[in-house]
Amino acid sequence: MIPPLSPLVVSVQSSSDTLHDPEKLLPLAQASLESGATWLRLEGVASIVRIREATGAPTIGLVKRAYEDSPVYITATTREVEELITTGCEVIALDATARPRPGGETLASLVAKIHQAGRLCMADCDSLESIEYALNAGADWVSTTLNGYTGETSGAQPGPNLDLVREARKLTDKPLLAEGRFAEAWQVQAARLAGADAVVIGGAINDPVKMTRVFHAAANTKIEEPVLAVDIGGTWMRFAVWDGQTLRHLERVPTPKRPDERVNLIASYAVRGGATVVGISTGGTVDPRSGEIWEAKDEIIPGHQGLNFQKAHPHLQIATLNDGLATAWAHACLPGLAGKRVVTLALGTGVGCGIVDRGRIIMGSRGEYPRLNDLKPTAGESFEDLLGGVNLSSTPTDEAKTKAQQAADEAIAIVKGLLHPDAIVVCGGVGLADWLEIDAIKSPYGADAGLMGAAHLATCPPSSL
Repeated sequence: MIPPLSPLVVSVQSSSDTLHDPEKLLPLAQASLESGATWLRLEGVASIVRIREATGAPTIGLVKRAYEDSPVYITATTREVEELITTGCEVIALDATARPRPGGETLASLVAKIHQAGRLCMADCDSLESIEYALNAGADWVSTTLNGYTGETSGAQPGPNLDLVREARKLTDKPLLAEGRFAEAWQVQAARLAGADAVVIGGAINDPVKMTRVFHAAANTKIEEPVLAVDIGGTWMRFAVWDGQTLRHLERVPTPKRPDERVNLIASYAVRGGATVVGISTGGTVDPRSGEIWEAKDEIIPGHQGLNFQKAHPHLQIATLNDGLATAWAHACLPGLAGKRVVTLALGTGVGCGIVDRGRIIMGSRGEYPRLNDLKPTAGESFEDLLGGVNLSSTPTDEAKTKAQQAADEAIAIVKGLLHPDAIVVCGGVGLADWLEIDAIKSPYGADAGLMGAAHLATCPPSSL
């Protein structure tokens, strides 16, 4: 009789040869069981036998083995299935994607062999299509294990794919497990609410090697080489070299009307600065994973939509983000604001807005930024009309200043009422103008706020990217 599936399944594996030893993994498994877990996910015959012998815990077993003729490596063939049957594990997990298996074996034949031995089959899937494929092959349990780790799903979001859990729940009543990139308690809770019968967590609990790498990367902000910071606005393109302390060799040029000239300028300044790492703060909406500027206002930066600086310069390591979001990140990296909820209003040629909360930039899945600029505090005129338009004239009229002041006050009231930030920071040509009185912190970076955002994106990226 197989025990009921528990809401939390703990995977006890190691990403390092240092811990890849049953005797070293055993205390980790015991600690998880002592803390409330009841099911384990274990890899390798020796580890499964030793840990089951010592704990008696019900186990999902798998064997990882690479084959030259197939990308499938989790319980890929009959050989691995037969090895796992000898361990006594209650459930056998295997790669259930539709990718060709070694030696031409089929998923259905492996599932049948598992069933013949009286064991359950858990399908490690990467997509809704592979979940359906696994169910048709007779899998008893399905899991989102491989989402983001196959060629078809590479470039997935930083955290777990909760949408896949939701869609999978609609597809089947069989036990559904959520797995992959779970690192925070709220993610586990959300997966359960989305329909998962259980959540599998490994690295965040039992892989000190993996977690040390994560925290080491977060702690290590030292700059080993010069970084090119680029700020692209409707009026100017600004360039500087960041050494981790100061911006050097600041230069600005009028923003070229032709998009290819903007692309070429970045490569040219990277060469001049001796930089292979580039951070870009730009107008428009930028997909944080692909780097594509998929939305932009042509009247502000002509021909900007569709540009992808990362693809244009594959020899450079480029991080690109909307200027309001990038600037918000720069302010959230200030010592006095680090770890707080900070809202930045960038009032320049256009109006940008960015929110950072406890080290995460708040944005849409494709880099959508808060659309404060398009809100209309008065009939027919948006914040961008009232605040951004002022900067188009070097000598704004008193009437324009009055309207801008009223709009700024209204923008601050909206931000405070909706977001309750710890701090509001204002930057940009209008935001820093002497005549504008505003209940907010004026950016200590002055005109360099966009450049600082670009520099920090490249050297100290937020966890939301």
